[in-house]
Amino acid sequence: MAAELHLLGRAVKQTQYRQHRALDSRLTGVGTTLAQWDALRAISRSPGASARALAAATFQSEQAFGTLAGRLVTQGMVERRPGHGRRIEHHLTPLGEKTLKAGHQVAEEVLAECFAPLSEAERTTLLNLLRRLGDETPDE
Repeated sequence: MAAELHLLGRAVKQTQYRQHRALDSRLTGVGTTLAQWDALRAISRSPGASARALAAATFQSEQAFGTLAGRLVTQGMVERRPGHGRRIEHHLTPLGEKTLKAGHQVAEEVLAECFAPLSEAERTTLLNLLRRLGDETPDE
């Protein structure tokens, strides 16, 4: 059983790695990277969020997210504003919104290619199984 679990874990990681490489490669065509696009998505979902919250949402350390956010500010895609107390809020600029939208189109294409070998029913089953492992509630 342990060998099977090891193979399962490796297969999940290998699939994720292949998907991330494809996304990162193709997102350069719209002027961003996977890490940057993921940060833009997180900021879009939670405008005004702190670096701590956004780091958690993007699976990064606060320091790594701070460096990434600084790069996005320099590129004109994100602006930081003072919040309550010492909190710094993050917001997308119009360029950030445009880049995020272009990235969504790229991601749809890449993900369609990645999941093409699976039927719609298999995709639904896979999503439900992964959500169960991640302890998320499936969409109704």
